[in-house]
Amino acid sequence: MEKVLTLPESPTAPLSIRAKALVFHDPGSLNLLHHVERIARSEATVLVTGETGTGKELIARHIHTVSGRRGPFVPVNCGAFSESLIDAELFGHESGAFTGASQARAGWFEAANGGTLFLDEIGDLPLALQVKLLRVLQERQVVRLGSRRGIPLDVRLVAATNIDLARAVAAQHFRADLYYRLSVASVRLPPLRERPADIVPLARHFITVYRTRLSLQDVTLSDEAQAALLGYSWPGNIRELENVIHFALIVCRDEVIRAEDIKLLPLSSSGQQAAHGALVVGGLGQPSDTPSATPTVADTPVATGAESQGGPSMSALDRLVHAWEALLTEGQDDLFDKVESALVHAAFAHAGQNQVRAAKVMGITRNMLRTQLKRHGLLA
Repeated sequence: MEKVLTLPESPTAPLSIRAKALVFHDPGSLNLLHHVERIARSEATVLVTGETGTGKELIARHIHTVSGRRGPFVPVNCGAFSESLIDAELFGHESGAFTGASQARAGWFEAANGGTLFLDEIGDLPLALQVKLLRVLQERQVVRLGSRRGIPLDVRLVAATNIDLARAVAAQHFRADLYYRLSVASVRLPPLRERPADIVPLARHFITVYRTRLSLQDVTLSDEAQAALLGYSWPGNIRELENVIHFALIVCRDEVIRAEDIKLLPLSSSGQQAAHGALVVGGLGQPSDTPSATPTVADTPVATGAESQGGPSMSALDRLVHAWEALLTEGQDDLFDKVESALVHAAFAHAGQNQVRAAKVMGITRNMLRTQLKRHGLLA
C-alpha cells in the first residue's frame, strides 16, 4: 500500500528549500517505513542519515507523529547559525549573559519540551557545543547561558546529517561519544536513484500539487517523459524532482508533459563548466598571461562509472602529485595555502556554489568549509 508524507502547507514558504514529500511505493521504501515506525514507538534518540534533499525532516516529523508525544515538533538547522549564536539558540540564555542579551530567553530545547527536537545538519555543530549537547542528553536537563540552574527536560531528539559521521569521528571533527549516543537508533534514507519505483509516484504527487496552483486540469505524463525521469540519477533527489515537475507544468502543452518538457541539469556538467580552466595548478588559482605546461584542474580527467563510485581517478591524482613535486622543486612561496585555495575554489565551483554539497565533496563539515571559504575570499 502506497503512503505519502508531506510537510505542512505554507503558502509563504519558498520553493524546494526542503524535500516536501516522500512516497513509499518502492518495496525498499516500504521496508524503511516499517523500520521507522517501529523506532518511533520507542523513546530512543534517532540519527537519520541521507543525501541532501532526500526528506530527512519528513522522516523526523513522522517519527514524532507516530510516537504519540503531545508536545511540539521543533525543527532546527544547526548550519543556519554562527558559532557565536548557536549556544544561546539551542540552550537559551539569561539576561546579561552576553552583550545585547537584555532579557532572558528560552532555547530550542525548552521550546520542544514534551515533544521532539529535530537537529538537522548535526555534523556542523562545533566541538564545544557537542560536549554541551552530550551533557544535556545524559542529564535530561539544560543550563541556560549565564545560569547555573538546570531546567528539567522531556525532549526526544532526532538528529540528521548528510555527511558520514563515522569518518568525521575518525578525522576528529565529531565526538565519538556523542556519535554513539545519537545513533542508538539509526535510519539511512536512501537517495532517489536507489528507489526508482518511487520516482513516478512522486512526480504525479507534485503534478497534483502544482497543477491547481497553475489552474490546469488533469495533467498526464507521457511514456517518454516517464522514461526520462527513470533514466536520470537525481543528484538533487526529491528537491530536484519537485523543481523539474514544476517547470514542466509551466511549459507543457495540451496538459501533457512530454520528454522535451523535462529539464534535467546534471550537477557534474555545470560544476565542470563553472570550474573550467581558471584554477591552474601551476598558478594555483592565480590568472596567468603566459602559457604553462603544468596541468590544470580542467585538464584532469573526471572519473566516471566505477571510478566515481570508488574514489577519484588515481591517474588524475598521480598527475597532480607530479605537478606539486615540480612546484616543490621550484620553491614556490606559500605552496600549502595555494594548493588549499585551489582545492577550495574547485570544490565550491564543482558544487555550484552550494555549501552543503561542497562540504560533502571535500569530506568536511559545513562550518569547516565556511571557515575555508572566508579564508580564501569566497565568503564575506
